[in-house]
Amino acid sequence: MAKKKVVLAYSGGLDTACILKVLIQRGYDVIAFVADVGQQEDFEDVADRAKRTGAAGVRVEDLKREFVTEFIFPAIAGNAVYENRYLLGTSLARPVIARAQVEVALEEGAGAVAHGATGKGNDQVRFELAYAALAPSLEVIAPWKDREFLSRFKGRSDLLAFAKENKLPVEATAEKPYSSDENIMHRSYEAGRLEDPNAPPQEDMFKLTRSLEEAPDEPALIAIDFEDAMPVRVENLDDGTVHTDPVALFMYLNDLGGMHGVGRVDMVENRFVGIKSRGVYETPGGTVLHHALRDLEGLAMDREVLRLRDMLSPRFAEIIYNGFWFSPEMDFIRAAFGQAEHLIDGTVKVKLFKGNVVSMGRTSTSSLYDQELSSMDVAGGYDQEDARGFIRLQGLRLRAHKLILRQTGEDSA
Repeated sequence: MAKKKVVLAYSGGLDTACILKVLIQRGYDVIAFVADVGQQEDFEDVADRAKRTGAAGVRVEDLKREFVTEFIFPAIAGNAVYENRYLLGTSLARPVIARAQVEVALEEGAGAVAHGATGKGNDQVRFELAYAALAPSLEVIAPWKDREFLSRFKGRSDLLAFAKENKLPVEATAEKPYSSDENIMHRSYEAGRLEDPNAPPQEDMFKLTRSLEEAPDEPALIAIDFEDAMPVRVENLDDGTVHTDPVALFMYLNDLGGMHGVGRVDMVENRFVGIKSRGVYETPGGTVLHHALRDLEGLAMDREVLRLRDMLSPRFAEIIYNGFWFSPEMDFIRAAFGQAEHLIDGTVKVKLFKGNVVSMGRTSTSSLYDQELSSMDVAGGYDQEDARGFIRLQGLRLRAHKLILRQTGEDSA
């Protein structure tokens, strides 16, 4: 009888190494799926460790370009900021990983997909909702919600003992000061010593950004070109460096923004499952693009369109954070935002200095700004006497409200 085949989202860390071995012990043929979303990893070594653990096959997929162009850029264009602070680096990576994992499962003829996300976190939701939307016929194996697995592995010490017993090729110790996730958009840190929300993160934890004290004392000046709200070119105005490839452009902004201490966030957020969690994030390139694009929108986006977009942006961020990238509501919002982003074209100059992204000027071929109309020195076709009637009409409801207060005796003025 042929073994049942499963595709496991595999990182090579302690958890997924143990899960890979457990699935093999349970009689599965396991394909280890490794997603390259820009994390600093030796993928040949990861694949080799999966094979030595017993994987029937290994698939390493480079997802950086689609991650940047289909997920990161649209999220920034839609002003997706969760709880006013988090730019959603981990949240955005999960749907691109899950989509590729499902594609591998279908190509390999697997009947199941598996992941190593815990039953307390957000990632389990993001992975499994994506599986449900993209390939509902696939079985989902989630060991950290399986009673037998939970009885066997009550904590990290049990995983370490299992890895030692089975000679698994992992580099792990009992000490785990925090949990970290990295991709091309950001690096996140949570759990461990960060579980005390009053404990400051230690400086040696950060990998992508310099502290403000260590950031250069001279600013960097760059220009970013956008077409339909998507970044298409970055130029360093100090040294002439230019990038137009989406991945290279984003990586360059990561490097330059990180050098200048841009993009650190330390917050307590609300997980979808109902738990508050302290998270620390480094998102240098995403932060630079976020500020630059908001500046360009002031010049090129219609006032009422901007207002409507920003009413929906918090919901857009929630949809991403909660794992509903592949959903009817996301299709609706993306269609609406696509219309809002049309003709948001132009160039924004920004200065990066000691953690700040400061706009230094903006131009747009689709600008709605009329310099003469806005001028305090030129009439520009604006008859100031018209403002008298405009203000009178705006004040009608205020006058009516005041009269009611007087009639009811509630007017204290």
